Order: sequence, then C-alpha cells, then structure tokens
Amino acid sequence: MHVAPRAGSSSSTEVKPYVVPNSQEFDGNDGEWSTFKINVGGQDMRVLASTKSGETYVIVPDGCQAIDPADCPEQRGAGILNSAQSRGFQSGISKSWSDIGMYEVNLEKNLNYTGNGIYGHDTVSLGPASAGENSLSIEKQVVVGVASLDYFMGHIPLGTPDSSFCTSCTTEKSLLYQLRHNNKIPSLSFAYAAGAKYQTKSPHGQLILGGYDTSRFKPNANDLSFTFSTDPSRLLTVGVQSILASNTLKGSYSFSSSAHFSLVDSTVPHLWLPRDICDAFEAAFGLIYDPQKDLYRINATNHATLQSQNPEITLKLGNELQGDSTNIKLPYSAFIQKASYPYYNQSTDYFPIRRAANDSQFTLGRTFLQEAYMIVDYERGNFSLSQAIFPERPSANLITITSPSAPTPSKPGLTAGAIAGIVTGISLSIILIAGLTFFFLRRR
Repeated sequence: MHVAPRAGSSSSTEVKPYVVPNSQEFDGNDGEWSTFKINVGGQDMRVLASTKSGETYVIVPDGCQAIDPADCPEQRGAGILNSAQSRGFQSGISKSWSDIGMYEVNLEKNLNYTGNGIYGHDTVSLGPASAGENSLSIEKQVVVGVASLDYFMGHIPLGTPDSSFCTSCTTEKSLLYQLRHNNKIPSLSFAYAAGAKYQTKSPHGQLILGGYDTSRFKPNANDLSFTFSTDPSRLLTVGVQSILASNTLKGSYSFSSSAHFSLVDSTVPHLWLPRDICDAFEAAFGLIYDPQKDLYRINATNHATLQSQNPEITLKLGNELQGDSTNIKLPYSAFIQKASYPYYNQSTDYFPIRRAANDSQFTLGRTFLQEAYMIVDYERGNFSLSQAIFPERPSANLITITSPSAPTPSKPGLTAGAIAGIVTGISLSIILIAGLTFFFLRRR
C-alpha cells in the first residue's frame, strides 16, 4: 500500500497517530474477540471495531432481560458505573446526551441482522474514564443505543458513511471524519488487526487512527494495494481468487471453482461464502450443518484429528478476480470459535462460515482479520491487507499516515539577515576589485 510516512519535522505540534486502548479482554457470544475501551457520556464500555459503520454503537439496559444470563450486561461489554456493574449505557445518566429518536438499525440488514436503536448525540472518548485527558475525545457524536442480540456488542466506527434522519435534515459526518476535521488525527486513515486468542500469548487486537505499526505485519512482496469499490456500501471489497487448504480430512483441497468479490467487514465474525465453498468446507473438515442456527458445528472426533494434522487455509486475494494477488494464511485454530447464548445455552465449538444467499452477502469478517493486518487510507482511496505477525517480544513501530492535503515541510534555508550579509559581502568585493584595477591601470 502506498502511504505517506511521517514527515521529518519533530515539531511538538505535530499530530500523531492515536492507539485506541485495548481492554486486555476477549469478549463475544460468537467467538473470542479482542475488545477496546471507550467512554460515552461518562460511562465505560468494551466494544469491537466496525470497518463499515460511521456511528458509535453501545448496548443499552433493554438488551438484557430477566430470561438472559445474570451476567448478560458484563458479557455485552458494560463497564463499572458508580462502583457497581452497569446495566448498559443509560442516556438519562449522561450529562451530554441529546435525543434524536428511535430508528431501525440497518447496518447489517443484508445479512439479516435486525433491531431498533435509540439515536442521540453524546461525547465519545476512545479510552476509559480513568484515562482522562489522555483519551481522544470528541463531542456531539451520533451514538446508537442497541438492545438487539444480533449486535451483541457495541463498536467503534471506522467507516465514513454519513448519518441522516430525515429527507430535509443535514447529514452528519462519521466519527473518523470529525476526528480528522478537528485535527485530532493526522489523516483520515486507520490500521486494524482483530487479535488472535489461539496464538501463543494470545495477542490482543490493535487499532491505530492515522497510522500503522510495522511490527504487526509482513509487507506484501509485490506491494499490492486495493482500490475502493464504486459501491459506497461495500467500499472495502476484494477479489477472492481462490481458497485452498492443506492437511484436511481430504488432504490438500480446493474450495472454489471460480472467483468472487467479497466485502471485508469487521462488524461481523463470520465468512459469508458461496454455497459451493461452504459445501467444500463441510466435506474437508467433517462439519455438521445446524439448519436451526444456520451454523456449522464440528464433533469432538474430527476436531481431535484435525488438531493433530494442523490444516492451513489460504485465501488468495486480488484487486480483481485474476491478476496480481497476495495470500493470507489462517491456521485451523483460527476457525475454531465458540458460540454461546443465544445461539446455544452451553458454549459450543463451531466453524464461523455462513451460507450466502447471493453476492451481496459475500463477506470476510473478524475471523479473517485475526490473521490479516488491514490499513485503510480514505484520502488516497486505497487499502492493504497483509499477513499479520505475532512477535514474541513485540515492540511497536508506529508510522504516521500523513494527509495528502498536509503542507509540505519547507526545506531549511537562509535567513533574511544571512542573505543581506552575503549581498553586502559581494558588493564590497566588487568595489575592492574595481579599486585595485583602477590603481594598477593608473600605475601602468
């Protein structure tokens, strides 16, 4: 990906990338996902990251009812409020909340996610209340209070779609756009890795606004980058040229006979794939389809065999359906996730692939981003996907993505005084040479 590195200036006023604080926990009911800490209206929450949304989502108390598990609020990311477990985001407690109204939540409607949300404006801080002024904070952001179990946890919005609540209303810009517009981040860009609980030392996710960390990915050999889709609802689209696997129950196996385009979307956990690819996964890994839950489960015997064989799944991705490409490899362990309430009453191993009804549903979700490091540059209209790496002794190396509109630092030059001195010196030299010439001519 072609991104602009940090400028040479070391000015104290330089806007630097912002690393969103990690919660140091893995949450979720459809897998174990690394979450981040935010504060909305004075209330702490643990949330995921959404590469599609432009609005901040938080879970409200109505999201946990009497029939739900007792620890439902904590499971869904609610933090501690007044020394006790919060029931979820409560707009009545916030001193900065202003109502917009109740509307349908249609962010993932094409994947059959449903629900309504309480929309309003509030102050959003990317960090817990305890971080104080060290957190990146911005007022009057669109916040959505969600109860639906389809959106089990809230999220930080990394997309740039505008919000609009009536045909005559002025559209409202996304959180990321406003952070850039208010000069709180160096560019309209971000880097994201989902984290990987199954890897050695269980590395947590990483989210950087306005930069990236070179210690967390292996650069693509061909410097491949992806251009944005012309469909604004599927901006981060890639061509899935092939999917291959090794060491499966069927040995080496090809999952696809043809290529397809797919959206990369961290809002959802699953890989939504064409039916023939799902059938191939089912055969290669001995999966069992559960039609009631629309999920693929795996029995203990096949799981034990596959653990010993350690399969690897390779996705070949390109800007088009053929041509230049890069490979992202996922170990078998990346696909063994746990589904709990409300999918199953007991935590159950499952394979996070879903049957897509049509090409509008083709999606690569968080499962994919466990092993892919994503850098998105909205101002240059491109993004990259590289193999994530997990160094044993990580040492962050942050690089700023500068804005194309940022002024080019001026080169060191001579001061007005120095220029005047040089001019004076040259003038005196000319006078001295003229005088000597006149003296020698007169003597001759």
